[in-house]
Amino acid sequence: MIIQAEVPPFQYFTIFDSLESGLYMVIIGYYFILFAYFLLMRFRTSKKPYWFFFSILFIFLAIGRVFFIAYYFYVPELPLKGAAMVNQLMIYYRLATFFMWLGVSSLMGILGILLLPPETKKESVDKKEKESNETKRFNFSEPQKIIIRIILIVIPIIVGILALTLPDALFMDPDFVTDYNISIELVTVDIGAWSYPAGRFIINLVLLPLLVFLIPFIFLYLAWKTFGVLRRSYALNAIGFIIYFAGRLGQGLLDSACTLTGGEVGCLTRAILPPLLILLSLIIIVIANNYEQLK
Repeated sequence: MIIQAEVPPFQYFTIFDSLESGLYMVIIGYYFILFAYFLLMRFRTSKKPYWFFFSILFIFLAIGRVFFIAYYFYVPELPLKGAAMVNQLMIYYRLATFFMWLGVSSLMGILGILLLPPETKKESVDKKEKESNETKRFNFSEPQKIIIRIILIVIPIIVGILALTLPDALFMDPDFVTDYNISIELVTVDIGAWSYPAGRFIINLVLLPLLVFLIPFIFLYLAWKTFGVLRRSYALNAIGFIIYFAGRLGQGLLDSACTLTGGEVGCLTRAILPPLLILLSLIIIVIANNYEQLK
C-alpha cells in the first residue's frame, strides 16, 4: 500500500493564477525560440548588430518573466512568514525588474540603429539597407553615432541597477505591510485612494513609457518615409510593439480591477487577455521581420 503524504492546499494560488501562469510559461518558451532564431538564423548569417539586439531582447524578457512568475504566483506559497517572506519577494521583484530593463536596453540598441544607421560600403549594401539609409535625418559622424548609441543602451542599464540597489521602501507593495505584518515606512505616490510605491511609479509609469514608446513611434515614422516591403515590415513591427505594450499595461490595470471587484469574469479576463495580447504581438513581430520572405 502506497502511503501518500497529504499536500497542503495553496493559500493564494487560484485556478485563474494557474491559467495565467501557464500562458506566461508558453510566452517564455516562445521568447527562447525567438532568441535562438534571431541569433542563429539572422545575426549569425548577417552579422548585423540590429539582429543581435533583437535576439538578446527576447532572452532578457524570458529571464525577467521567469522571476515575475515566481514573484506573483509561487514565492507567496513558500513556508515563510513576516520579514523572511518579504525579503524573498523583493529579491525576485528586483531581479525581474533588472532583467526587464536589460530588455529595454536592447530596445534602445535597436532604436539607436534605426535612428543612426551604421555606415556601410556602398557596393555591399543590399536594397533594404539602401532604403533605410534614405531615411537618415541626422548628419552625425560615425564616432558620434557610436557614442549616442552607447548612451541610449547604458541609460536603461543604470535604471536596472538602481532597481537592484535602492531601498525596499521605494518598491515594496503596500499590501505586504499588512499581509506579512512588517514594520517599514513606505515611500508612496498617493492619488486619492490609490497608492503606489514611488520607485515603481517612476520606473514603470514614467521612465518605461518614455523610453519604450519611442520604438513603435520610430517604426511608424520609418514606415511613413519608406516604400514597398520595407514599409510593411516597419508598420507591422510598430503594430506588434504597440500590442505588446498594451498587453503589459493591461496586466496591471486588469489586476487592479480583479482585486477591487473580485468577480470571476474580471479575474478570467485578467488571466487570459494580457498574455494572449503578448503572444499575438510576438507573432506579428516575427512576421514583420520575415516579411521579405513572405511577399
